[in-house]
Amino acid sequence: TSLLDEDGNQDESLESKTLSAEDQVKDHSTGSRVVAGQIFLESGQSDSHSEDEENFHNQEEEKENSLEELNSVEISNLLNKDLEEAEIESPVLTAIGGTADGEPCHFPFLFMEKEYAECTADGREDGRLWCATTYDYKKDQKWGFCETEEQSNKRRQMQEAEDVYQTGMKILNESSKKAQKKEAYQYLLKAADMNHTKAMEKVSYALLFGDYLKQNIQSSKELFEKLTEEGSPKGQMALGFLYASGLGVNSSQAKALVYYTFGALGGNLIAHMILGYRYWAGIGVLQSCESALTHYRLVANHVASDISLTGGTVVQRIRLADEVENPGMASGMLEEDLIQYYQFLAEKGDVQAQVGLGQLHLHGGRGVEQNHQRAFEYFNQAANAGNSHAMAFLGKMYSEGSDVVPQSNETALQYFKKAADMGNPVGQSGLGMAYLYGRGVPVNYELALKYFQKAAEQGWVDGQLQLGSMYYNGIGVKRDYKQALKYFNLASQGGHILAFYNLAQMHATGTGVMRSCHTAVELFKNVCERGRWSERLMTAYNSYKDGDSNSAVVQYLLLAEQGYEVAQSNAAFILDQKEASIVGENETYPRALLHWNRAASQGYTVARIKLGDYHFYGFGTDVDYETAFIHYRLASEQQHSAQAMFNLGYMHEKGLGIKQDIHLAKRFYDMAAEASPDAQVPVFLALCKLGVIYSLQYIREINIREVFSHIDMDQLLGPEWDLYLMTIIALLLGTIIAYRQRQHQAIPRPAGLRPAVPQQEPPPEHQPPQ
Repeated sequence: TSLLDEDGNQDESLESKTLSAEDQVKDHSTGSRVVAGQIFLESGQSDSHSEDEENFHNQEEEKENSLEELNSVEISNLLNKDLEEAEIESPVLTAIGGTADGEPCHFPFLFMEKEYAECTADGREDGRLWCATTYDYKKDQKWGFCETEEQSNKRRQMQEAEDVYQTGMKILNESSKKAQKKEAYQYLLKAADMNHTKAMEKVSYALLFGDYLKQNIQSSKELFEKLTEEGSPKGQMALGFLYASGLGVNSSQAKALVYYTFGALGGNLIAHMILGYRYWAGIGVLQSCESALTHYRLVANHVASDISLTGGTVVQRIRLADEVENPGMASGMLEEDLIQYYQFLAEKGDVQAQVGLGQLHLHGGRGVEQNHQRAFEYFNQAANAGNSHAMAFLGKMYSEGSDVVPQSNETALQYFKKAADMGNPVGQSGLGMAYLYGRGVPVNYELALKYFQKAAEQGWVDGQLQLGSMYYNGIGVKRDYKQALKYFNLASQGGHILAFYNLAQMHATGTGVMRSCHTAVELFKNVCERGRWSERLMTAYNSYKDGDSNSAVVQYLLLAEQGYEVAQSNAAFILDQKEASIVGENETYPRALLHWNRAASQGYTVARIKLGDYHFYGFGTDVDYETAFIHYRLASEQQHSAQAMFNLGYMHEKGLGIKQDIHLAKRFYDMAAEASPDAQVPVFLALCKLGVIYSLQYIREINIREVFSHIDMDQLLGPEWDLYLMTIIALLLGTIIAYRQRQHQAIPRPAGLRPAVPQQEPPPEHQPPQ
């Protein structure tokens, strides 16, 4: 699916997702427990826990259910309850026109020897729906229309719009070429003009971000307003974003909050995430950890349920500011020629290169697109050469199944066994999963535990996660929340999303640990930021690299609203460089200041220093040396920033925002030199300057005439001191004359071979906040 689809279709209504989860749970016994979207059946061997503990968990489950608008169980009960009553209450269709105007339709009715349980267009060329008012149409010839001519035309128009929309979506999902995607959006534009809601959503986002359509904020705003009137949660969320960021409208945080709230009530996950961040950071609302927890937990549940064994795609967090200073270093992206070098090694039979490329293509990231076909080919080559890691990953691919690799528990088991016999932790973890869930083998919790322990001992995150889950649920082992916490912590250090999710649940409910809302929110936030919408970070980066700063800044601004610190700093960076023309000249610095502030509050050092710079120079705010000093001091104390220390030294030296103190200035300069080798040269120059200033200040403070009047040269150097001085001056003069004559006698070089002397520019004086 396209990225717009991720922004759109991923955040579908909560009801549809929770129902599907409920359907899965229904197939299992009532004693089952769900952790991280995985169902564990309680066996007879597992320890029975006390009624108090059972009641506690029931209460916690009730708490979680109350967070959603409608619990999935309630929905299914409502759907299944008293179907007969529902039929009685359903409105009776009345025939319009025909031979039985005003009479009720009869269902089923017989027409052309076929029974119809609903209105039909069969037998009519104009496509209008009709029904019979008696059972046998042929016998009684009693009929009427089910809709007016106007309703009929509207229905046919919507059907035509749906067909155009489906054509566009088919092209969009099946093609990877930009030209074909642009063609798909022409179909979607046509469907949107016909008031097709989903097409309008796709087109409005494309116009907002400049994806395959020319960016047009005003047109996207008009579409969002139209969608909002129709009650579209995606439209409400997007309109909230426009008011929050002041794009195409006058900025209004109050209106933004209203639209975000309606979007969240409609089940839009991005709106929930934005509200979670706003309550956590206190943006436009009173800070409330519990409200943030409610929104973040809801989104995290959906993100966790989408996570597969392979862990999903890798989120690339590239900082534009860091990349400008160190091109290619900070991004973690692999250069094209480096990838080609690895491909060359892999073709030559280098097993490590094959495994590495296989993993890159399996997960995607670092500039490599996810491609299961290529991953499968590389793993196959390495497995044939006897590499256990490749065998284990082939087992994972067969275990999960995809368009490329058919799902097969038997084949997966063979690969897992081969890898496990060679002591591979990935294979051991795979075998553990097979025994835990009975995939290709009978369920055996003891063997599952044994293999997970072996994998965990070797530091494999999947083994640690599953071992933690077994201790949490008391499956094949005595229930032990402390052990569960230990293994979840270990898996989280390896970056496993489900480990963060499980830890968040434990901290939110106080299971095995002291309840901590703050810790739970931070962990849930981490999980939410791994959702599919995080792929937008890479599209924004690519837009920026392609020179489309306007598209990049809008995408970063939406991600910034969702609480991504890297998006906040990147949006601020683009605004700071004045590269986005869609933002007015007068608004650039104030908006950049706002996002530097949000990024700084999430612990980004560069953003904290930038806040100091903005207050120091008066960018987007009044010049305020005291506030600048506070920001530099925070960056110095909390993040040990050499730049902040240098700036503090400069402010102490000049007495800006603080009392002038040359001794403290020297101390901060020395600290900066110790904190970073890069600061040593500017610190040396600053100290030289400080030494000169200190000397001049000292000389000013003492009376030179008085000093010389107290010195008696006859007493100090003797009565002949003037003769000694003249002799020394004559010797120095003779030395200089002799040196100059020797230089003129140097052998002249042939013309054309004289090397050009590079002109060295004097080093610029290191001003503080640059």
